Amino acid sequence: MSYVAELQFECFDNTTVSAVERAISGLLEALRFQGQILGREFPVVMGDGEFFVRVLCPEKQSLHPKYHSDFVQVCMNRLAEASLLAPKVRVLGQDIHSEQTDTAEHREWQVLYTTYVHTCSPLRNGENLLPVPLYRIPATFNGDHKALIKWQTEWQACDELQMAGGCQAEHAALKEIMQPESDLFRRGWDLRGRIEYLTKIPTYYYQYRVGGMSLEEEQKRCCPGCGKPWRLDEPLHDIFHFKCDSCRLVSNLSWDYLK
Repeated sequence: MSYVAELQFECFDNTTVSAVERAISGLLEALRFQGQILGREFPVVMGDGEFFVRVLCPEKQSLHPKYHSDFVQVCMNRLAEASLLAPKVRVLGQDIHSEQTDTAEHREWQVLYTTYVHTCSPLRNGENLLPVPLYRIPATFNGDHKALIKWQTEWQACDELQMAGGCQAEHAALKEIMQPESDLFRRGWDLRGRIEYLTKIPTYYYQYRVGGMSLEEEQKRCCPGCGKPWRLDEPLHDIFHFKCDSCRLVSNLSWDYLK
């Protein structure tokens, strides 16, 4: 499970709330882009000359300085400009609502997979589908994983829109997570390739699937990359019914035909 930690920031001189807010927000953003904290909402509580933030971390040791990116370190140094000391970290315990984090030393394969209800890493161990902390892999671009986190945020936004199905935006959102020619799909595909190059681990991309003419036609669906058959004899993790090792793609049988 993930862990809840509390960061305590103490003032060492006179400062302003706006300066403190900028410094803490900048650090939290940097930690998020490194995968050291999860989610997007981080309420800051003001005390008597100190400030507190509770965050969700993939592991008990996620906030250890050895996992910091250069950007995190820069934001740490900027705290002094707002008259703040480096935060004291206190791990409060496990979050009972979170997913278990992957602890495997080696992965045979991995996959970029997320949904709008997940706050964990979008990189999953292909063998158990557990999330892999992003700080455990080399930085994807510009020293951290900002591009990957941004992609995940947009994918989840599209997923939530199409699941709600209450407006015309549903169709545009569905296209982005389902069609290989969409901007979001291409960006995720490129990130998948970058991760595979950096980790030397076969990395797959998840194609969301809904619709289709019939169950029979859906079962005969071919890989959108190479056009070859890719249906599995048995689904992986009860989610992936299709897998193409050449194109590094996985997909589900249309949700319209799953009971």
